[in-house]
Amino acid sequence: MEDYLMIIFRTCFLYVFILIIFRLMGKREVGELSVIDLVVSILMAEVAAFALDDFESPLFNVILPIIILFFIQITSAYFSLKSKKFRDLVDGDPVLLIRDGVLLESEMRKQRYNLDDLCQQLRENGTASVTDIAYAYLEPSGNLSVYKKDEKAFVYPLITDGDIQDRHLKILHKDIDWLMAELAKNNIQDSSTVFFCVWEDNRLHIQLKEN
Repeated sequence: MEDYLMIIFRTCFLYVFILIIFRLMGKREVGELSVIDLVVSILMAEVAAFALDDFESPLFNVILPIIILFFIQITSAYFSLKSKKFRDLVDGDPVLLIRDGVLLESEMRKQRYNLDDLCQQLRENGTASVTDIAYAYLEPSGNLSVYKKDEKAFVYPLITDGDIQDRHLKILHKDIDWLMAELAKNNIQDSSTVFFCVWEDNRLHIQLKEN
């Protein structure tokens, strides 16, 4: 009887404890998980499972690894917030799979993304034909973002949190010298002071960082 009570206590305690940890990790964890978030979640589940399997081991031996994983996630979230390079390293960038109704076969192969997956996600997006698509991006989350030819296409950010996005400039057939010249027209000499910048309607839309 004592063993059953211990199992019940540990199960309830771990449920509440992990629930609190996930709440502290933020609402983003409830939705689509990044790679680090997914790894942390899996490890937490494994640690909790071992604790329920071996209830004679001290409970602190279970709590400590979960707390360590929590701080790993918080630290990674902080670096993701501060560094675009870190975000790209961990989560990756969106990948263009369809342009003007043409499948980019080389990009699909790089992502190990087959035609069956593509057709399924196009159906889920309510897209009848590939030829109707202006752009389709495979997001880091695995979702497919589709822009039809009669819709406004995605606007690439040229600066995010002070970091110039060279790859996006190349897509738009622009370079850093052009961008700096456009910033100068808006009395901005240092790109690191820019929080967000896009090229839309033949002009820059700029939001500076808060002081």
